[in-house]
Amino acid sequence: MVRPIVLRPAPPAALPVPEPGGPARVLAVAAERTAAGVQGAMASVIARRGSSPATPGQKIYLGSDGTCIGTIGGGAVERAVLEDLGMLARGAAGSGVTGHAVRTFRLGPDLGMCCGGQVDVMLEPLVPATPCLVVGAGHVATALAPLLAGLGFEVAVVDAREAWAQDRRLPGVRVITGEVTGAEVTDALASGAVDPRGACLVMTHDHAADQVAIEWALRKGFALVGGVGSRAKAARVRSRLEAAGIDEADRARVRMPLGVDIGARTPEEIAVSVAAEVIAWRAGR
Repeated sequence: MVRPIVLRPAPPAALPVPEPGGPARVLAVAAERTAAGVQGAMASVIARRGSSPATPGQKIYLGSDGTCIGTIGGGAVERAVLEDLGMLARGAAGSGVTGHAVRTFRLGPDLGMCCGGQVDVMLEPLVPATPCLVVGAGHVATALAPLLAGLGFEVAVVDAREAWAQDRRLPGVRVITGEVTGAEVTDALASGAVDPRGACLVMTHDHAADQVAIEWALRKGFALVGGVGSRAKAARVRSRLEAAGIDEADRARVRMPLGVDIGARTPEEIAVSVAAEVIAWRAGR
């Protein structure tokens, strides 16, 4: 006798077990993980009505790396919130949980709890600053790098010339000195100073160095690769990339001339035009 096959629904995904921690500790861990480049999300109890284990001010944090700390009272409401935080931390498409929101939970029929009260919970996605490597510390970079830092980017500048690559010239920016060639750039950044999920903007004082840096950035897999220069220079760069074996899809990713066409002429104006393009890229425009 052939027994019928019974298809059972998959069990729900296991949720992390939160590490104990009060609100101050949750905030500290959330700040530390976000600064480290980890995407995450946090929930805070903002109101309670009736009987509920949640207390206003309680917080819980979940990072995409699995870090989980805090509590909003436990039970079914905490499980539901952790599911939402997991989607926010992963940036799950189509989940319906995409940004800041306040959810109201009824601790009765909705969640199978007998408390009978209601809890308002604020959900906050915590997205780390977008990393941005500026290759070259010349006049445009001197104007651009602090501007990008003030716009919420995590900026690092690399240049072979120590006289140009100085902290006092580039406030709020991490400065790396080293020859701008493939091997040396790789060595200078091996410490993890720059995350290739961000942008690499090339603007050195030497066209050959620009070529090497753009090719390096493409091979490294930077999400945005751009170079400052004329249309004629851009055509030469793309031709040399083809000769170097860079495929057509990657060659097409190079944004050059970099910057929004606003008639910019001075280094400060060019910096504004480049910043505008990078902001639009970050916003998905």
